[in-house]
Formats: sequence, C-alpha cells, structure tokens
Amino acid sequence: MSNENFNPLELLQNKFRYPFPTLKNPYADQLQEITEKEWIDGEYLGLYENNPEVRKKYKKTKTAHIAAQWFPTASIERFKPICRLMLWTLYNDDLYEESDSAAIDHVHKQSIAILKGEISVEQSDIPLGKMLVSLREELLQFIPQESVHRFTFMISRYFDGLKRELEYKNNKVFPTINECIALREDSICLYPFLQLTEVETGVILPPEIHEHPVIRRLQALACHLVTFFNEVQSVVKDEATGSIYYNIVKVIQNERGVSLEEACLEDLRLHNEDLREFVSLQNSLPDFGIWQEAVVNWVHYMSMVLSGWKNISTKLARYNQTEFPSALELKKVLGQNQLQ
Repeated sequence: MSNENFNPLELLQNKFRYPFPTLKNPYADQLQEITEKEWIDGEYLGLYENNPEVRKKYKKTKTAHIAAQWFPTASIERFKPICRLMLWTLYNDDLYEESDSAAIDHVHKQSIAILKGEISVEQSDIPLGKMLVSLREELLQFIPQESVHRFTFMISRYFDGLKRELEYKNNKVFPTINECIALREDSICLYPFLQLTEVETGVILPPEIHEHPVIRRLQALACHLVTFFNEVQSVVKDEATGSIYYNIVKVIQNERGVSLEEACLEDLRLHNEDLREFVSLQNSLPDFGIWQEAVVNWVHYMSMVLSGWKNISTKLARYNQTEFPSALELKKVLGQNQLQ
C-alpha cells in the first residue's frame, strides 16, 4: 500500500478523540517568559551558551504551555515547579537519546540521589543537577516527603525505560508490540507528572489509594494513550534519528509487515481500546469512602492531560516538523559537561 497520500498528522487531528474537557492555566504566558528568560537564557544557559539556535528551538517548544494544559488550575506558585519539570524532561530526553548505557546509568543514579536529598549540587557532576535540586526544593514546599519519594520512584521508572529503549536501538532489534508498549509506558515520562496533581490541588491522598489496582491501571492507561498519540506524531522524527526500534508504529510495521498507514491505524485501534477502558473505569470507580470526591477529581485531572496533550502538541513545531537538536549538538553538550 502506498503512503504517498497518507498524512499522520491528519490522522491525529481527525481520529484521535477524547471525551474530556480541555482547559488551560491562565499563568502559561508568565511561566513561559520565566522559562525562556530566567531558565533557558539564565540559570541553564551553560548548556547551550554557544548555540542560540538550539535555545530558540527549546523556546519554540513552549513547555509552559504544555504544562498549562496538564495543570490548568494550579496557582502560579504551584505551577512553577511543574514547568521546571517539563523543561527538565525535554532537556534530559534530548541529552540522553543519543547517549550510551553507562552514561544513562550514571545520570540515573545521580538524578535519584539529588531528588532524595542524598547529594548536593556541588557533589553532582551531571548537566541537569542544578535543575533537579531546585525542583526538589520547590516540590517540598507543597507536598510531603512521602509524595516526593513516590514522584522520585516514577522518575526512576522513566530512566529504566530510557535504558531499555537504548538497548533496542543499539542492537538494532525491534521489541514485540507488547514489550514496546510496556517500555514506552515508562519512558514517556508521564508517571511523574501524574503524581504532581497533589501539587495542583493541595489534596494529599493516602498511600493505599495510590497503590489501589484501579488507580494504578488508570495511570498506566493514561501513559499508553499519550504514547499511542505520540508515536504517530513523532514517527517522522524517529525515522530521522534512528529511533524507530521503540516507536510503536514502526514496531507494528516490523512485526506485521504492513504499510505506515496500516500501522498507524493499528496504533489508533489500540489507543481506542485503552480509551474505552479508561472511560469505563473512570465512570465506575470503587468506593474510596471519605476520599471519594478527591479521587474522582484526581482522575478527572488525569483525563484532562489526554485532551490537553492533543490540543497543544499538534500546534508545536517540535513534533510536527524537525525542530529538535541534532545528535552532534547534544554530544557537544555532554562532552563539555560544564553545568553543575
């Protein structure tokens, strides 16, 4: 089947649909200005000081506007650490997508040690150490240590996913479809954000709710849904960077020997299957007693991540063109290793 007339972005716009509200945080512009002037061109200038074009690409990604769709009701003070995390995920993904396993192991251990408060900026030698120290300090203003520990565990899952991606890419081997879904569930880095609903609402749920199988399943489904959407969106970028071995669309193509269009349609089918399960669970939550209203609200916020991601990401050049740093640019930064 020819792909000449197939446009993945049209499929995203017309067929990936969510029955959830789409809201946006009113402080998006203010935090985007902080992101660009105080962070990209300020605190973290050392990463790309000699390459203003790369800094421009990060600014065009509008990370604060992405966060604004995911956390639409957070106050400006509570919104700030969420925006810092969003910028960190972007930098970290780009820095280590072209790295090796030993380097990721090192940055994984250091990042977790920083978030646990075990090492300081001075003791860290990773480029994004300073950003993580600031993030931890900001989070502890709004959520307890236990919540930060759960958040840190989810960051660790993200690094585990990155390492598994790298193994497939380095070995030029495709996982099975199910293996790919499982690793992308972690590497998509949505789990950490889902924990920060507590920052937005100010309601701290007890551990037994976070560990409940229905809540855990809803979070997994949310990660799957964002991934299925993202794979169609980034398939052209992934082909350009050799990251096809862990893009679900390319994995479907490899496993089933189908065209790009057919693989994208299968990705959509899997997406819709998980979406039906998410909506079904959302509409029939177990009885959580005194926490019922808070849990219903938390799942409601989780659902807005899905509709919000479609609303903002289809407008971003990073995902719809080739607005991302080259491997050479990233390797230069890692070689300099200058930001403590």
